[in-house]
Amino acid sequence: MAPSASYTPDERTKGNRLAKRTEYDVDLVHSIINSTPILHVSFNTPSKLNDGEPQFPTILPMLGAIGHHASDEEPHIYLHGSSAARLFRITANAEIPLCVCGTILDGYVLALAPFHNSCNYRSAVCFGRGHVITDPEEVEFALRLITNTTNPDRWENSRSPPTKAELTSTGVLKMRIETASAKTRAGGPSDEKADLTNPEVADKTWIGVVPTYLTLGEPIAGEENRVKQVPEYLQDWVADVNSVNEQQAIDAVEGEGDYGKPKKRE
Repeated sequence: MAPSASYTPDERTKGNRLAKRTEYDVDLVHSIINSTPILHVSFNTPSKLNDGEPQFPTILPMLGAIGHHASDEEPHIYLHGSSAARLFRITANAEIPLCVCGTILDGYVLALAPFHNSCNYRSAVCFGRGHVITDPEEVEFALRLITNTTNPDRWENSRSPPTKAELTSTGVLKMRIETASAKTRAGGPSDEKADLTNPEVADKTWIGVVPTYLTLGEPIAGEENRVKQVPEYLQDWVADVNSVNEQQAIDAVEGEGDYGKPKKRE
């Protein structure tokens, strides 16, 4: 099997503290971003303050996904939101630096002392420059990508393509990934030897991991719904997400070797 491609680290992504947890694996980064329900996007806007005053960064929760359009040599991050929003207005005619982050919590790690409590997690941070796209074919590609990454097959099973009014009110931002890294933590607690050998501490304090994962509930029909049965593709999606998320959290407790890597969905 050929080795997976990696991003080249620089000062923005090179791991320093606990560097052994940092990876630059492309598949891992993409998997985390595409598995995170809400991404966080950071950017700076032109300052309206007086010269010399600090410029405050902005961070927004957004829907997005990584995908490979046929016109490009590599995958990009696509983000969508209101075309009237500030981020889409300032990127309409120019690229700006962006940072996109996704984090998934897989468990709470409880140790003998609060200082050593931790979390099992998967996180990815991507840096690049983004701009609004206007090509109708690529806009539709991006909207389909984001929709189906969030809810598989939903685009094909709902009214599409979007109307002209919907496209006018929706902005799509595209970011080329210049560099990226992933950081993960797996396993159980790591305690001080002095605590482990002290009966007053070890015999009275429960230690271990509480697996944590997103669970999708049973679909609840809307008031105007006319479809009597929940479609099979939705039932399969709910069952699949719940099974995969639970297994990822368990793998994290056990410190599986492929923890965090993309899992095949049956």
